[in-house]
Amino acid sequence: MSNRRKFLQTLSLASGVAPSLTAVQTPPAKDTAPATQARPPRVRYPRVFTHEKLAMLAFPLGGVAAGSISLGGRGNLRDWEIFNRPDKGLAPGYALPSLWVQMGNAKPVARVLEARYLPPYEGSSGLGSDNAPGLRRMEGATFTGQYPLAHIAFRDARVPVKVSLEAFSPFIPHNADDSGLPVAILRYKVRNPTTEAAKVSIAWSLENMAGQDGREALLQQQGLLHGVTMSNPALPADHERKGSFTVAVLDDAGGNITSLRGWPLGRWWNSPMLFWDDFTADGLLGPEAAQRGPVGAICLQREIPAGAEVEYTFLLTWHYPNRTPERCGWRASKGDEKVVIGNWYSARFPDAWAAAVYAAENLPRLEKATKQFATALRDTTLPPAVKEAASANFSTLATQTCFRTADGEFHGFEGCSDHQGCCTGNCTHVWNYETTTAYLFPSLAKSLRKAAYGHSVDEDGAMHFRQVLPDGKERSGFAAADGQMGQLIHTYMDYLLSGDLEWLRAIYPTAKKTMEYCWLPGSWDADRDGVMEGVQHNTYDVEFYGPNPQCGIYYLGGLCAMRELALAVGDDAMASECARLFESGRQWIDANLFNGEYYIQKVRGLPREKIIKTAMSSMGSADTQNPEYQVGDGCLVDQMVGQYLAEVAGLGALVDPAHCRKTLQSIYRYNYKRNLYDHDSVQRIFALNDEAAIIICDYGKGTRPHIPFPYWAEVMTGFEYSAATHMMYAGMVKEGVECVENIRARYDGERRNPWNEAECGHHYARAMAAWSGVLALSGFRYDGAMKEIEALPRWKVTAFQSIWMTATGWGMFQQSGGKTTVHVLSGRLPLRSAIVPAGAASATLDGQHVPVKVTQAKGQSRLQFVEDIVVAEGGTLVFQA
Repeated sequence: MSNRRKFLQTLSLASGVAPSLTAVQTPPAKDTAPATQARPPRVRYPRVFTHEKLAMLAFPLGGVAAGSISLGGRGNLRDWEIFNRPDKGLAPGYALPSLWVQMGNAKPVARVLEARYLPPYEGSSGLGSDNAPGLRRMEGATFTGQYPLAHIAFRDARVPVKVSLEAFSPFIPHNADDSGLPVAILRYKVRNPTTEAAKVSIAWSLENMAGQDGREALLQQQGLLHGVTMSNPALPADHERKGSFTVAVLDDAGGNITSLRGWPLGRWWNSPMLFWDDFTADGLLGPEAAQRGPVGAICLQREIPAGAEVEYTFLLTWHYPNRTPERCGWRASKGDEKVVIGNWYSARFPDAWAAAVYAAENLPRLEKATKQFATALRDTTLPPAVKEAASANFSTLATQTCFRTADGEFHGFEGCSDHQGCCTGNCTHVWNYETTTAYLFPSLAKSLRKAAYGHSVDEDGAMHFRQVLPDGKERSGFAAADGQMGQLIHTYMDYLLSGDLEWLRAIYPTAKKTMEYCWLPGSWDADRDGVMEGVQHNTYDVEFYGPNPQCGIYYLGGLCAMRELALAVGDDAMASECARLFESGRQWIDANLFNGEYYIQKVRGLPREKIIKTAMSSMGSADTQNPEYQVGDGCLVDQMVGQYLAEVAGLGALVDPAHCRKTLQSIYRYNYKRNLYDHDSVQRIFALNDEAAIIICDYGKGTRPHIPFPYWAEVMTGFEYSAATHMMYAGMVKEGVECVENIRARYDGERRNPWNEAECGHHYARAMAAWSGVLALSGFRYDGAMKEIEALPRWKVTAFQSIWMTATGWGMFQQSGGKTTVHVLSGRLPLRSAIVPAGAASATLDGQHVPVKVTQAKGQSRLQFVEDIVVAEGGTLVFQA
């Protein structure tokens, strides 16, 4: 039992609150991880793709909640999703990077600076003429992806210089604003391996996408930044593409900048031909034609000495403020479908040029912080697939799954359809699974909590699990049992990561009300016995009738979290009631739902008149007394999702740990399929044939209902990540890592895009649960209320190091030879105590001895500082014998 748990138990005894909530404790897990990896990993990190594996790559470039343009595997730009909605397949007619090289007086060489097109080549007009597919391109490319950084090494034996591309957008943990810039940075590096100087130009040409008539381009310069800004003043003020786009280049070494507000205007394909003639002649642009088309261009030419390497840094920025609920696909209050809810980035910057100037002026700082984070994750000595899964799903935050309205508040769809958001409203039962936001951008997590506990909670305490915008007018209609309970656990998680008691006090009354809703007549636990017997809407888009593990164990987690929150604010009566219900419910679930291998559902129909109105949707069973769409005896992949979140939040065991582990073994035995050749499904297919996956529900040991719940035969990565992570927490490290490897092996660049895990839509939010694998294996946990860290890795290697995060700072920690070292790379780490592996007996902060009191027990050392300390940014704390 950690000191925090002992403290809370002592507090509860002193206040008359039953301590039974902590009676079930998770035993120390027996690690199944090898001292070193026994076999080469199937998925490496960073991830490298070439040849046919380039085909599906689409790496999102853009700020968190600011829209994105995706970098394709050939170095091309695809999926221009910057116009306030998803836009799969959207691209300008021309988005063309071009390379020109001349060695001495030799004949110049020119290429479109992309790798050659990949099959198939078929179409009604072949490949058509957009982006001039018939122009010469580089022979090939190798793409290395480590979100937020992408690197492409181009190859072409007939080009005398070596060219690579480094692409990224600022992505800085805990800095949501600087991570939310509408910018893509494309830095081409050109190395001259020859013995003579080379003259090299790189140009970027881009079609103005702001409608047709009235398009304009403006040449701009500020300091070292030169750009072409495109807009259309003729568009109505409320038009979806009213705004601006800038393509700019940084000239930090006195190169030759040339530009065009537009290619020469021409009929047929004269315009691209005339541009290519102009550029390939001397590597410069201009003079500008009297009549111009809509494709602007900017070019930087530089001399590169023999053996030298130089950089060409281009910035693409955008500014499109007219986000409306109707445009993006969000549910709006009646009559407000066309109201402009805006974008936070467009409230910060007046236009795309201003965003480009900010990014350019701050680029060294932004790039340093971005790469510091990327390096920390890369250098973490966890299995490559676990790091790669977490990193790849960070990208979801930069897609149209997420946006920030003009007031700065964060919102999320479940995912993206091709041209609209999919499943509106920060859906609680989906976003509950992910932990990325809480750790990387805690201010955005608190924004989600603000929405959940705001107008979404009605007078009875029902949390309508989809937020309607503009906020404060309408509610979505009903509550989800798993969504409501998960928000309580997330609230506790947010509180622990920050230690922000003032924030908790403000949100607590509404959080308490959402727990009390469970006990209303006709609600989930009307008889107040700690078991959800009522009708429970859930993430499978139907209602479960009667006690079941998915909602029931979630309820135990909600009770656990609510008790801790109540204790923190001094509400002893609420804490006592939650403790009583937890103990009652825990005992009943273990005694009645565990079948010896896993937990099952006891289906119990109810007359419709006995069901509280806000507990039911129209998507479940029409017959409430003999309900369809139930789990029954099936082995459900997320039957212990509440326990998974409880592990992340440090709440301890909710059910019998032996039953828990047996259940996870059953999921691994039944739901985990080494291949899917013999798995029949008439539902959506996210994995098939030779691919390994965990299916949602297996009926191999139980009778399948005639009409089971939706999605039961499907495969969805968010559920797989949460189950795999739970295995890691329970000591099944090898099995958990194996399941994560299987997921990422399916996203190999040929079969699927590695930066787009789909469920109900592209870039599905639930898959951001992948970050939890890093939390589980690193074993680093922070209790901001108690100012205590635990650094007890579950992944065993001789010299261990890992990234860590709280809501106040982040850094790296190392363990080797009985020594634990904690570095703060950003922010701060307030501390009162620390739990590290046994043997540590002293502490130093930045080389200075710090007095501690030491307790050794169960293979652990607990060091309590005589006085609280703060490890500042750049500081180092060391524990050793």
